[in-house]
Amino acid sequence: MYCDICHIHLCVACVGKHLLDESKEHKVVTFKKRGFAPECSKHSKKLCELYCEQCDIPICVECVSSGEHLGHKMVGILNIVENKKEALRGDLQELENIIDPKDQAIASNIQVQKAYLNKNSNKLTKAIDKHGEDLHREIDTAIEKLKSEVDEMKLKQVADLNKQDNEIKHSISDIALIIADLKKLLNSNDVSLISAYNSRNVEFRRLPPKLTVSLPRFTPQKINKEQIYQQIGCLSAFPIKTEDHGYTVDSPGAESSPLDRLLIDVPRIIKEINTDNGKLNNLRSMSCLSDDEVWRVVRST
Repeated sequence: MYCDICHIHLCVACVGKHLLDESKEHKVVTFKKRGFAPECSKHSKKLCELYCEQCDIPICVECVSSGEHLGHKMVGILNIVENKKEALRGDLQELENIIDPKDQAIASNIQVQKAYLNKNSNKLTKAIDKHGEDLHREIDTAIEKLKSEVDEMKLKQVADLNKQDNEIKHSISDIALIIADLKKLLNSNDVSLISAYNSRNVEFRRLPPKLTVSLPRFTPQKINKEQIYQQIGCLSAFPIKTEDHGYTVDSPGAESSPLDRLLIDVPRIIKEINTDNGKLNNLRSMSCLSDDEVWRVVRST
């Protein structure tokens, strides 16, 4: 047993003795029902055994006598507690059997999605890197081809210059020898040597052609970023797909803003569902689980 006013535990034998103490009021209840009647906030040491549904507060006998709750609907506090506990049990059952398992499944799926992103994003990055390497390789090949063509042109023109250089050097050497011989003949009176001289000036008057080397100009094309992007490729759209789990929970007491909900002027009946609820099984609330299932909570009286 338990005294709700004195807040002490009592055995069956001590109950009578405890009630004999008339210096204050007592409210002895079974241990299971202890604390059901809260102490009144307006009247000290008075227990609230009633509940005003209009004011939504527990009240005591003196509250009723004061006339403050005149005309209000009042019910026993134990009925309110039992009704509230029934609602709590409904919430608990819904949370344990429906909402929490769905949340656990969503949390598990999030980890799967994260693993998928890590694995496949790495594959995607490697594919992009490989394509980039292929493009770099093609660009490097094209650049090396142009440089090779420049080297070939250079080698050909250097060969032509070397050929003419050797020929002109040989001619200069021959001219130097002839000049030396002519100077000796001019200082000599040897008739046989002078008469044997044959001029080669006609030969040397035919000067070799003047070579002027040149290289082609390199005209770089204007870099077109759009064409480069087209050559590289692009990524397809990757929106996050959201799917309705078929079960929506509305928070009790929470109000949506006008932008979050659409209201209709006249209620519209979508479907009628026949149930076995009657006077003995009052339907307290219903929740839509899916297009084919509903969750109902009944209150037995």
